Amino acid sequence: MSKTFLHRVAPFAPALIACLFLTACETRNNDVTTAPTEETAGDISALSPSAVVVVGTSLGSPLAGLNGAEQARFEAGLQEFTTAEEVDEGLGPVFNENACNVCHNAPVGGTTGRLETRFGKRRNGVFDPLANLGGSLIQDHAIGRVPAGNGFFKFVAEVVPRIANVTTQRLTTPLFGLGLVDAVPDQTLLDLANAEAQNSPRTKGTPHMVVDVGTGATRVGRFGWKAQQATLHTFAGDAYLNEMGITSPDFPDENCPQGNCDILKFNPLPTLNDDGEGVTEFADFMAMLAPPPRGRNTQDVQQGARVFMAIGCADCHTPSLTTGPSPISALSNKTFQPFSDFLLHNMGRLGDGIVQGNATGREMRTAPLWGLTSRPVFLHDGRAKTPTAAILFHDGQGAQARQNFLRLRGSQQQGLLAFLRSL
Repeated sequence: MSKTFLHRVAPFAPALIACLFLTACETRNNDVTTAPTEETAGDISALSPSAVVVVGTSLGSPLAGLNGAEQARFEAGLQEFTTAEEVDEGLGPVFNENACNVCHNAPVGGTTGRLETRFGKRRNGVFDPLANLGGSLIQDHAIGRVPAGNGFFKFVAEVVPRIANVTTQRLTTPLFGLGLVDAVPDQTLLDLANAEAQNSPRTKGTPHMVVDVGTGATRVGRFGWKAQQATLHTFAGDAYLNEMGITSPDFPDENCPQGNCDILKFNPLPTLNDDGEGVTEFADFMAMLAPPPRGRNTQDVQQGARVFMAIGCADCHTPSLTTGPSPISALSNKTFQPFSDFLLHNMGRLGDGIVQGNATGREMRTAPLWGLTSRPVFLHDGRAKTPTAAILFHDGQGAQARQNFLRLRGSQQQGLLAFLRSL
């Protein structure tokens, strides 16, 4: 066992160490009953699949109820999603991948488990993203040699600079159902934050108020690990620039490789790379991509739903939300089950140390749980290989739920895991 692993789990020892060696808690028989029991959970109807809740027919399918024009937009977006960008189309000069589906194709719209690196420097409690050295996001690919005058210039991939003392990895997130998330009114999330402050103040979430680049309006962020983007269109444009190096009207400026803007004079396509059409098509694909279908609602799943409520998981992983009016009928005034409040929570040592906007290094957006079984790894950096391990790494505002989980009987843990697998 590595020293790094022991360092990570030390705060949870000895309970976590014992749990990991007893078949990762999946078959642990613990008769301690000091945690809340499922009998105290109350009404679980919001957690159960229902005919009024929007779900997909399969992972990667479009929303049901699209009209012909909307279906055509989804298909055009799917084509854009799978198309690889070329250097003569603006790829790079530094980038992470050359197509959206490289990171989001297991299944279509999911996550392949691709990890990216962020870095910065913390000094006297202040975080510096080291933008002058290419931070905080590493672009780990480059377009290589390009013509330059009578010779060539070679663009190279970025690396973490030596002066950085904060580094973390970020898992690419699934895209399922994001049109529904986009259509939730800001006021709904603000009201949810107020309700959490009143009903569960110890685990209350904070809305991440951000300026949306596309509109200039201050909105509630909801996309990304730090809820750093407020709208799906801006989320798409940001991905085009930072993941593929493709500039667009909302993001017209190239990233300076490793912070060196002087070498952009060798950029093969210095003009605007995308007139906005590609970004819009990608946003359309995400907007009309259906949420994951729910699994069978068995007796074990129902028991697990009660445990989920009783031990405090639902305090942050809000079971259902409802959209507002939308020009797309399939998104308008619809209830869906993301199992997230899309708010920031202080996760203690589970935070990634990166500051983005008003989100501190310890704050992370509540990860949606829908489609959980389609993911190869869990948590923001992929450190958890099972849902059980993800629970056991919870810290900060999630620490009490972790402790409650450890106090459950083995059958209760199994029920909770069955419930999570049904999402």
